Amino acid sequence: MGEEVSNKQIVLKNYVIDFPKESDMLLKKTIIKLKVPEDSLNSILVKNLYLSCDPYMRNRMSKREDSYIDSFTPDYPITGYGVATVVDSAHPNFKKGDLVWGITGWEEYSLIKSPETIFKIQNMDVPLSYYTGILGMPGITAYFGFYEVCSPKKGEFVYVSAASGAVGQLVGQFAKLLGCYVVGSAGSKEKVNLLKNNFGFDDAFNYKEEPDLSEALKRYFPNGIDIYFDNVGGKMLDAVLINMRLHGRIAVCGMISQYNMKQPEGVHNLFCLITKRIRMEGFLVRDYYHLYPKFLETILPKIIEGKIKYVEDTAEGLESAPGALLGLFSGRNVGKQVVVIAHE
Repeated sequence: MGEEVSNKQIVLKNYVIDFPKESDMLLKKTIIKLKVPEDSLNSILVKNLYLSCDPYMRNRMSKREDSYIDSFTPDYPITGYGVATVVDSAHPNFKKGDLVWGITGWEEYSLIKSPETIFKIQNMDVPLSYYTGILGMPGITAYFGFYEVCSPKKGEFVYVSAASGAVGQLVGQFAKLLGCYVVGSAGSKEKVNLLKNNFGFDDAFNYKEEPDLSEALKRYFPNGIDIYFDNVGGKMLDAVLINMRLHGRIAVCGMISQYNMKQPEGVHNLFCLITKRIRMEGFLVRDYYHLYPKFLETILPKIIEGKIKYVEDTAEGLESAPGALLGLFSGRNVGKQVVVIAHE
């Protein structure tokens, strides 16, 4: 029949309109059997070890009809990327004891009915938590967003916003490995130092200290920007457009500055797309999941050899997950925000 155990969960209380609060998420306790139900064909039951806090989750906290991903359902567990171990399986590709990463619930145990969103972890030469970040969704986002969307060339001038975050810190290092000149922006002195001293950016600045973003970019890029990897949108995107070079490329990965606004800011300098023949392209990470093996072959050796560095910000316990998620929107985290549910 399967052993019954307590299962703590983080559920969404109700849909959020403005800036979310911790009280919008509740800790709930249920009971779960440690066995896949007989009627759940191809499902797997997992024990969650690490949960990933990612900016896109904010959009799922609001009721949206026009999004690429479903909104969360009130009074049900929040879902997101995580690392887990298989407790029981009715799927031929997974067995008890397998370590996996992919979409799971914000809870201690999750019944995953769509294992096509789950990847088996084969390499344990790096910390398991890396599969929430550099070897998971953010890493794939950074790699294909930079190499495929930006079409970079050696010697180009690259600007990365939110550069100390899960994706930005990797984009900057990929650009440096290719031989580009790289500048990043972040929201504190500590993060700026991290970009320059740890991740090897050529320069970095605190955007909160700049009264005029366009003038700041002119200082750091007197000859203009070839590639902009956009994680923030809004006023920063507007300022970048003025400072782009001819035939520049902009990869639109995220717009974290806009997620908590009732009325998003307008972008006024779009005419630059015409005059400078700029290519601006949005993308979704799931478009590149079929290339995951290629990504691992390229990235794993570089991590093991120390050619790519990665910084995590760790919160302990499921109870800390709401605060950790909301910290992304005030810049509290330094590096990739991870929540530890259970130590492997």
